[in-house]
Amino acid sequence: MSQPIQARTDHPKGLYFLFFTEMWERFSYYGMRAIFILFMTKVLMMQDADASEIYGSYTGLVYLTPLLGGYLCDKFLGNRRSIILGGILMAFGQFLMFLSASTGGGPSAVSIMWAGLTAIIIGNGFFKPNISTMVGQLYPAGDRRIDSAFTIFYMGINLGAFFSPLVCGSMDFKYGFLAACIGMVVSLVTFILYQKKYLISEEGKEIGLPVQKLDFKSIGMIIGSIAIIFFMLNFKQMFKSDIEIISYLIYGAMVAMPIIILSDKSLNTIERNRIIVIFILAFFVIFFWGAFEQAGASLTLFADRQTDRMLMGWEMPASYFQSINPLAVIILAPVLTIVWGFLYSRKLEPSSPKKMALGLLLVALGYVVIAIAVKGLGLGDKVSMMWLISLYVIHSIGELCLSPIGLSMVSKLAPLRLSSLMMGTWFLANAAANKFAGTLSALIPPSGDIDPSVPVKYPSIIGFEITNLYEFFMVFIVMTGISAGILFILSSWLQKMMNENHNEFKPDMDAH
Repeated sequence: MSQPIQARTDHPKGLYFLFFTEMWERFSYYGMRAIFILFMTKVLMMQDADASEIYGSYTGLVYLTPLLGGYLCDKFLGNRRSIILGGILMAFGQFLMFLSASTGGGPSAVSIMWAGLTAIIIGNGFFKPNISTMVGQLYPAGDRRIDSAFTIFYMGINLGAFFSPLVCGSMDFKYGFLAACIGMVVSLVTFILYQKKYLISEEGKEIGLPVQKLDFKSIGMIIGSIAIIFFMLNFKQMFKSDIEIISYLIYGAMVAMPIIILSDKSLNTIERNRIIVIFILAFFVIFFWGAFEQAGASLTLFADRQTDRMLMGWEMPASYFQSINPLAVIILAPVLTIVWGFLYSRKLEPSSPKKMALGLLLVALGYVVIAIAVKGLGLGDKVSMMWLISLYVIHSIGELCLSPIGLSMVSKLAPLRLSSLMMGTWFLANAAANKFAGTLSALIPPSGDIDPSVPVKYPSIIGFEITNLYEFFMVFIVMTGISAGILFILSSWLQKMMNENHNEFKPDMDAH
């Protein structure tokens, strides 16, 4: 009797191996992200709006390239080679960011930065989708331990996201990027050395092996993708143009995908209704993450310039605030699970669309808190850090409310023959949300030391000029508040369109 019990309770060593590999990769990604916008505004001396747009393009493209990486993995590379290729590219990209910062903002710094971002974006496309896939491959089909395995795995993501801003943000920018590079190298070397030992299923089979050799067409696809992304990132600088071609690409694809998929005549009524639900929720996801992802953009600029960060004579780095979200997720995820379980036992648990609306409402509430803090704030004035900490904690609860919606919902509702395409659509929505976050961050009004002899140009949105932080944060309150209200109204109809008995999804504790 001991063997079945052990099979149900123990996890294979491969899980902890993947936990360690992913933790260091996320350390690299979130460490770089924590200091990226400050590097652009302080070292490269970019305007806030320009730096915000670049930040949005970078994080948006990070969610697009897994479509390419996933395709090439399934057809040719297999998980292992994809992860190694992605790891090499990301480590090289972080090293280029170190070189860019080492120039001290010289003329070559921006060009080196473009090359570094391109390598990280493409590398992430090969790494991110494949390491998560391998967690499931460690277990037999239908194994009850898979849910708890992903909970453990996502804890690694949040641990990496928690301590990376504390490390990378505590030093000069170039050494911060170098620390991110070292984190990626640790992840990569660990994976290369121990993959054969630990990446074995319980049946004794090696997992994630190559499918077949890469053909010239696929090699060309990789090289072409690198060239296209480098060109798109460089476009505005090369042609002295204000055209945002990355926005056109991402938003255009978001409009085209529903038209293409819903025009499939083989879809029956139930399938069509479920796909419509996915598209509607993907639309609302854009508003949620567009507001939530200000963490790495405008909220980091706010933390740097107008937040009192002094603690007993020591000034806390602005990037440290980005550790609050993963810490809050680690602490509060079990609490939320207990709350949903309690409500479920009394048949009071909200449906998925209602939870998502609640998430949007909590993001709005977070901005209400910070709007109260900045009302009447002068250009040189600062607010207590407790206001910003409160915002991040409220936003983290909102994230945990929304987390059941996502890839698990897509896999549950999408017709099997369209599952990959619908998964791609969900990644596309996340890409659009991150690009949108950069566009919204560009609306932050000028702050800090302003030269009185130079006329101040204030940003505007749909004809409204944003002259202070209170008006800036009101944009997010109105946007997410209205979105939450509309989604609450639609939620019962959406639940019927899903055509399923109410059965909630497991929370996904990825730090986005």
